[in-house]
Amino acid sequence: MKKLLTIVAVAVLSFGTANAQEPAKGKLKSYTFIEAQGGVQFTSTDAKIDKLINPTVGFSVGHYFFPAVGLRLHANGWQTKGGFDQLDQYYKFNYITADADLLVNLSNLFSKKYAHPLNLILIGGFGLTNAWKNDELKAITAQHPGLNTQLAWDKNRLSHNIRAGLRLETNVTKPIGLSLEVTANSLSDRFNSKMNTSDDWMFTAMLGLSVRFGHKYAGPKYITRLVDVTETVWVDEPTTIKVMEKRPVEKMEQKRIEEVVFFNIRESEADAAEGIDQAIKKIADLMKTSDDATFTVTGYADKGTGNPKLNKMYALKRAQGVTDKLINEHGIDATRVQSDSKGDTVQPFEENDKNRCVIVTGEGTFKVTTYEEVEVEKPSTKKVEKQVTRQQEVKELLED
Repeated sequence: MKKLLTIVAVAVLSFGTANAQEPAKGKLKSYTFIEAQGGVQFTSTDAKIDKLINPTVGFSVGHYFFPAVGLRLHANGWQTKGGFDQLDQYYKFNYITADADLLVNLSNLFSKKYAHPLNLILIGGFGLTNAWKNDELKAITAQHPGLNTQLAWDKNRLSHNIRAGLRLETNVTKPIGLSLEVTANSLSDRFNSKMNTSDDWMFTAMLGLSVRFGHKYAGPKYITRLVDVTETVWVDEPTTIKVMEKRPVEKMEQKRIEEVVFFNIRESEADAAEGIDQAIKKIADLMKTSDDATFTVTGYADKGTGNPKLNKMYALKRAQGVTDKLINEHGIDATRVQSDSKGDTVQPFEENDKNRCVIVTGEGTFKVTTYEEVEVEKPSTKKVEKQVTRQQEVKELLED
C-alpha cells in the first residue's frame, strides 16, 4: 500500500512540474471538469489490512464557481472485503458510492496566484453507498454459526456515506491534469456485516486523469492607441524580360521522299489493310506540300509465300489500291501519280513479312518547316524593396 502511494505521488509531482508553464493572462474565475480515477481501497475491520485491499474506480463531474471553491458529483466503487483473522477466511462483496463533495483549493485560497504546479485541495462531502452480492459471507456464516455477524445483510445494504480527504492536483489552468486523492469514508455499522458499535470506515487512494474546460478569466485591463510603424516590404513590380523562343519557319526545298504502307499476308485490298487509312493520309499530306513533285506507287509481295504469278497479282492490286485512295479520297492530281508493281522480284526488306508492302516515292520541291530561335519580350514582375508606413494598434496594460 505504501509503495503504491509513493509511485502515485511521484507521478503527480512529475506531471505537475511538466505543466508548470507560464499561466494565461488574467485572473482565473471558474471552470468545469470531468475526471476518471482508479486506485485501491479497504474497509476497516478486525482483519489484516493487506488482506482487505481491493481495486476501485471512480468518475466525477464538477465545477469551480470561484478559484478556491467548487462542487462535484462523484461516484466510485467495485468491490470490497471483510474477513475473520482467526479463521483466515475473507469475503468479497460489491459496492458503489455516490457523493456530493465540496472542494476547497487551499493553494488558491491562501495565494494571490491562480496557477500552481500543484494544488492542495480539501474534500468534504456526503452521499449514499449501496452494497450487494454478500454470498461469500453467508457461506462462511453457514459453516461457523458463532461468528459476529448479527448485522449481516442479505440482498443489499444501503448506507450513508460521509467523506473527508485531501487531493493533490496539477495546474488547474491546463486542459489536462493528474491528481492523487486520499479519502476516509464513514459508513453504517452494518456495511461490512460485522458489529463494532461504531461506524465502519472505508479508506481510498486514487490516481485521476481530469479534463478541464470552460475556463473563465477576469482579464487584465488595457488601453489601445495608434502608433506609426515603418517597415521594409518586398512588392511585385511589373517589368518585361527578353527570352529566346523557337518559331516555325517554312521554306521550299528540293528533296526526295519515301513512305511505306505495309499489308498482311494474302491482303491486297487497301481498305482491308489495318491502319492503312492513317498511313495513306500521312503520305497525301506530305504530297500536298509540293506543287511540282511526281510520285511512283510501287507494290511488292514477299518471296517466302505464294508463287511469282500470284505474288505479281497481289503486288499490282496493292499499288493500285493505294493509288486510288490518294486520288479519289485525298484529291491528289492523277497526272502526278504513277503505279508500278515488282511482284516478288524485288525484296526491299531483309525481313520477309515486310515485303508485303507499297512504297511511295517522290521527288521535287517540298515545303519544309524548320525552327529558329528568336528573342522576344514578355511581361513579368520583379521584387522591389520599399519602405511602407502604417498605423498599428498597441495595447498597454493598466496597472491595478
